[in-house]
This record gives sequence, structure tokens and C-alpha cells, in this order.
Amino acid sequence: MVNDESGRAERPGAAGGDGTADGGRTPLVVVMGVSGSGKSTVGELLAERLAVPYAEADSFHPPENIRKMSAGTPLDDEDRRPWLDAIAAWLSEHAERGGVVSCSALRRRYRERLRASGAPMFFLHLDGPEELIAERLEGRKGHFMPRSLLRSQFATLEPLEPDERGAAVAVGGNPQEVTDRALAALAP
Repeated sequence: MVNDESGRAERPGAAGGDGTADGGRTPLVVVMGVSGSGKSTVGELLAERLAVPYAEADSFHPPENIRKMSAGTPLDDEDRRPWLDAIAAWLSEHAERGGVVSCSALRRRYRERLRASGAPMFFLHLDGPEELIAERLEGRKGHFMPRSLLRSQFATLEPLEPDERGAAVAVGGNPQEVTDRALAALAP
């Protein structure tokens, strides 16, 4: 899913008809994408604008996962299982109030594991060219995810499919612009 130069979001899944992703309820939004796409920054801004809680999925990783990624080793599905289950539990706990969580959710099966919580959610894919995201990773300080794993993340990425509730949003521009596009994607 590639957005055009205008920054318009592609919408593979339908949003509600009243300006929210869930037909009137404050939405649960999973801000997804590869490392360096702006998930944390946009997720925090989006949660602030929606007046809902925010969670950073990195904080749900067990120490073993962080050690593995810090050493430049990609996680496998077995590593991700308890992490995804913890995020799904957070989403379930926030189903009534709404919330935003930033989570890579690179594969459809990972998104399905999050959806298994039973809470309706909207996936917001922060989409951009690898070169731009690599530049961002070069400038990032103090994060356990090394740039060397970016290629494996792009290889793993399965964009949203038409039957998945969500939208892709271009990451070009400043965080406020990306957040504005994200909010537009949540609206009908």
C-alpha cells in the first residue's frame, strides 16, 4: 500500500460513519509499521488528540526479546507470542474507553492475534520508503532496535489487506502532519 504524494491515506478497511473508526465509540487504534516509521511519536500525538490512553508496545517486550534485538537478531514467532498476547490484553482492557498502542504488527497473523482479544480495532499503517526510514533510524539514539534489522522488517511486512479494518498513511512530513493524516484516516 503506497500513498500518493498528497499524503492521502489508502483505506483498505471501512471506518465508522460518524468520525470514529468504530461507529461512535472512541476507537482502539494500533499504529503499525516498521521500526523508525514514527509509531511512537504519532501514537502519542494521536492518543493526545483523541483523549485516550497510549501504550508503547516496546514496553511489553520481555527482557529476553530486548537482548535478542539489541544483539541484532530478529525475533521469531515464538518470541513474539507472549508480547502480542500482552498487547492484546491491554487492548481488551481499553475496549470501552478507547486507546492507542504503537506495535509493529508486521504480519497479518500478528494482527489476527491482537484482534483475538475480541475488541474492535483499527490498524493504522505508517508507510514510507525504506531509505527515509533508514535515515530516521540513523538519527535515533538510545533505542534497542539496530538499523541492521530494518531490512528484515521490510521483508516481513505484510501490508493491510482489503478485509482488514485500517488504513495506510504516508510518513513524509513532520509528526503533526502525519497525525493529521492519521486522524483523517479514522474519519469517514
